Amino acid sequence: MADTYDLVVLGSGPGGYVAAIRASQLGLKVAIVERELLGGICLNWGCIPTKALLRSAEVFHLMSHAKDYGLAAQGITADLEAVVKRSRGVAKQLNQGVTHLMKKNKIAVHMGEGKLNGKGKLTVTDKDGKATEIGYKNVIVATGARARELPFAKSDGKRVWTYRHAMTPPEMPKKLLVIGSGAIGIEFASFYNDMGADVTVVEMLDRLVPVEDADVSAHLEKALKKQGMTIMTSASIGGLDVKANGVTAKLKDKAGKETTAEFSHVIVAVGIVPNTEGIGLKELGVDMDERGFLKTDAMCRTNVEGVWAIGDITAPPWLAHKASHEGVIAVEAIAGGHPHAMDPRNIPGCTYCRPQIASVGLTEAKAKEAGYEVKVGNFPFIGNGKAIALGEAEGFVKTVFDAKTGELLGAHMIGAEVTEMIQGYTIGKTLETTEAELMETVFPHPTISETMHEAVLGAYGKALHI
Repeated sequence: MADTYDLVVLGSGPGGYVAAIRASQLGLKVAIVERELLGGICLNWGCIPTKALLRSAEVFHLMSHAKDYGLAAQGITADLEAVVKRSRGVAKQLNQGVTHLMKKNKIAVHMGEGKLNGKGKLTVTDKDGKATEIGYKNVIVATGARARELPFAKSDGKRVWTYRHAMTPPEMPKKLLVIGSGAIGIEFASFYNDMGADVTVVEMLDRLVPVEDADVSAHLEKALKKQGMTIMTSASIGGLDVKANGVTAKLKDKAGKETTAEFSHVIVAVGIVPNTEGIGLKELGVDMDERGFLKTDAMCRTNVEGVWAIGDITAPPWLAHKASHEGVIAVEAIAGGHPHAMDPRNIPGCTYCRPQIASVGLTEAKAKEAGYEVKVGNFPFIGNGKAIALGEAEGFVKTVFDAKTGELLGAHMIGAEVTEMIQGYTIGKTLETTEAELMETVFPHPTISETMHEAVLGAYGKALHI
């Protein structure tokens, strides 16, 4: 056996590499195993490069509407190849950053396919087929997930795409069908719509971004339709006929009416599948749920001693920042500390479409289902001076409070830069702030964040600017 480590991390995404760094900081001898690129899917093929794409689309949109700001810009065009090249460059820069962090923190990097090979042993097989066995006292499984495919819509990278194909498109779609309206589907729908594609979104459930508050879903649908998208909710796909020059889709709307439509390309964004196969978990007896996600306790332990799991292979929400935080919790528990368990209600979620969406905690409906008597505040961006000055007066902030205690149960936002603002409410929830402290907080003027203050005031009948 070449080496034995206090901790081996299997997977180098935002959960895995953060766990490895924290373990090194705590004095553990650490190795990380990665089969493709350091930084994992999030950094190389997910969170980061998609935001680079969306930024290009945002700038293109603003340039195309320069006259709204008293400016003149003519002959505006988009170079999709250059946009993608910039996105890949951003991902490469951050991949190099993670490589530097591994060296800085003296973390051994083993590139190849990792497989748990009995208790305390792990085999890494590199691209040339060479196998190396390493030992561990503890292992954190952070292998993430992949796009779930539909049996009748297998991706080919040409006409039918997963998110990965959509980030490096062989050509610009003329007429695009997006199946699924979660964060991934809506972000790509927003990107390609702003870049000039004719976009149709089909969602099986009764509203877009179904995990969000119903008011947010309704506002988003209205906004996207105004932008020119075709939105079909409570709808289904009866099948796809993929040809060399396009795709014929059978669509069924909420009334049950069946139609056939032609598209140049299709993006399938209907969830994820955990990467738990073929890495020795079943042989070790690690418990999984019926969908294949690993079961863990509050400290990220599995049922097998010395085996821990974080990120997208465990329970939702499947978010990069949740994975990173879980990595720190697991490592501090391994090192003998007493970390706080993470409260899922305090994990913010962000969707970077146009307009942006951000939320934390319970929706109004979920709060009522849980038995709370609620006070709800809602403040529109049109009542905010900074939003109007920016030309971004579309959106609102909604707050949900426990009427009995004043506890902030949830906050839901749609509009410009709300993904940057949601952390204010997240900190408030983590500190168990009540409506009194939020009302007494001084918000800077002029900022869009003042809508957050007004939404709190509004829940108690004290809003000032509406």
